Amino acid sequence: MSFLEKHGKLERNVSLLLVFSLIAVLIGGIIEIAPLFYVKNTIEKVEGMRPYTPLELAGRNIYVREGCHVCHSQMIRPFRDEVERYGHYSLAAESMYDHPFQWGSKRTGPDLARVGGRYSDEWHVQHLINPKDVVSESIMPSYGFLAKNELEIHNIEEHLKANDAVGVPYTPEMIENAIADLKAQANPDADTDGLEERYQKISIRDFDGNPQALTEMDALVAYLQMLGTLVDLKAYQQNENLR
Repeated sequence: MSFLEKHGKLERNVSLLLVFSLIAVLIGGIIEIAPLFYVKNTIEKVEGMRPYTPLELAGRNIYVREGCHVCHSQMIRPFRDEVERYGHYSLAAESMYDHPFQWGSKRTGPDLARVGGRYSDEWHVQHLINPKDVVSESIMPSYGFLAKNELEIHNIEEHLKANDAVGVPYTPEMIENAIADLKAQANPDADTDGLEERYQKISIRDFDGNPQALTEMDALVAYLQMLGTLVDLKAYQQNENLR
């Protein structure tokens, strides 16, 4: 009996086809999954990554609360059109401290994985207050209330503890100084020595243009301004050019 005849017999026998299909799936699954049990970490560590500062974490919580992730993904795929529009494709390590991840491919607005530093704080504030003032074709709703809402800071220590419980490397010192660090990052006149020792590559300033108040707008703009700024991508670009 030839191979084609045997194959035809397999295709016409539902029970036999089911058994061999399960065997094929099991073999493929073992090949895919088994090596992971011998790997301590499947994410390549990259220089520059750090946990979010308390202010950035508070801003990220607001970002998720307001559903910004529904229209703005944070995952640039390795396709030419995406890289040319948004910047270097996303590295897995850049999301290693995200719970939950902000991945996706469905976008109503642009991807924000590398939005940090592209616009001024004033641009972000105005865009959040009235999007059409800076992007005439925008359909994004107004989030002007963020500039009026005082930022809740009493529970920020618990947010750091929760993230630490799922693997984000917050130290006891970071957790103990969470409230002080949050206030200091939004106050350019504060003593920030301890803050800068605990967190590298941070921006310290009044983010919402109102130094008299610490608002949800401060936190959200601080979060947006750090997205995509931690990892030095020049080394990755040089390696790609050598290939």
